[in-house]
Amino acid sequence: MNIDEFWTVIETARTDAASASGNPSQAFASALVERLAATSKQTILEYQQCFDQLHGAIYRWDIWAAGYLIGGGCSDDAFMDFRAGLIAQGRQWYDRAATAPDVLAQHPDVIAAAVEGSDEALFNETVNYAASYAYERINGDEDDCTFYDDYDQFCGSRTDQAPVDMGESFDFDDASEMQARIPGLARLFLEHSEA
Repeated sequence: MNIDEFWTVIETARTDAASASGNPSQAFASALVERLAATSKQTILEYQQCFDQLHGAIYRWDIWAAGYLIGGGCSDDAFMDFRAGLIAQGRQWYDRAATAPDVLAQHPDVIAAAVEGSDEALFNETVNYAASYAYERINGDEDDCTFYDDYDQFCGSRTDQAPVDMGESFDFDDASEMQARIPGLARLFLEHSEA
């Protein structure tokens, strides 16, 4: 699976989820699992490899700051969910946010979250595990260890990974710093919370 095929899977799941009722984040995650489960074990492993590359590429302080404002805080685990949620938004939003995270101030779900005082926009934990859930379905068992064992074997030794460059660290609780670095999101969330 190449990156274009990966994004096709995401966009197809987004289309499938659009017609589902209920929570949009859960509808997307369910549609994604269904799409992946209809493929092969090899395709699921390849999907996970693409997912991990994209997920890791946005492991940066500026993206984390965006998640921090949108989520009213953002722990390590929540940041995993935020990055998965960005991937779930599709290629266009992912690429735009990866280039300039402040563009998320224009995302309709983020705007709605700011107005409603919600802290759940763009966070989607289940997307992190979609491949393992689909793999379980194909295997016919509930043991997700099989997926992770097979995935480790598929990827081979990953000890040669370069250290991650997260960019410049800064204080997420410093309002003036946040306003300087991500002004659109700061306007939505900091000024709204001070009102």
